[in-house]
Amino acid sequence: MSDSLPGGPAAPAVAVLDVWCDLQCPDCHTALDDLRALRARYGERLEVRLRHFPLEKNKYSFPAAQAAEEAAEQGQGWPYAEALLGRVKEFGHRGEALLSDVARDLGLDADEFETALIDGRHILIVDADQAEGKAIGVTGTPTYVIGGERLDGGKSQEGLRERVERIADRLLADEGTPRS
Repeated sequence: MSDSLPGGPAAPAVAVLDVWCDLQCPDCHTALDDLRALRARYGERLEVRLRHFPLEKNKYSFPAAQAAEEAAEQGQGWPYAEALLGRVKEFGHRGEALLSDVARDLGLDADEFETALIDGRHILIVDADQAEGKAIGVTGTPTYVIGGERLDGGKSQEGLRERVERIADRLLADEGTPRS
């Protein structure tokens, strides 16, 4: 379905980058610089979507994913995820308290975060992301999917941003959008 009106300008082509992430993962924290660079390069032509893949080894990753969904509900999904990843080392001594503290720091309703974690309103979203990730072969984080190609950054992030850029450039050129 087209978002443009008949006779109006065509909507710009958009490439979608799914980022399978564990919000307690140090490698996902490291990947933030690449994600910021990709956003700066492509702007709105690259839709970066956070997909949850909490790893069993990270005790607070499942509640962190639920909290990120609550942040998205409150209009601050990416800022919350970035802030949480920026404080990944604090999980060891702060635990779930960190989730509410980050919400407060961003001016979000921290009480609602705590309620959301208790009532489990975002569990199905996190479970669905994780199930889809497993179905397409995600085993570690960060893992990227763009243009149907899965790129595993959990083993090594070396050259990963350049590979994403090549695919994005190809996808955007295929849609008639000039390369940046």
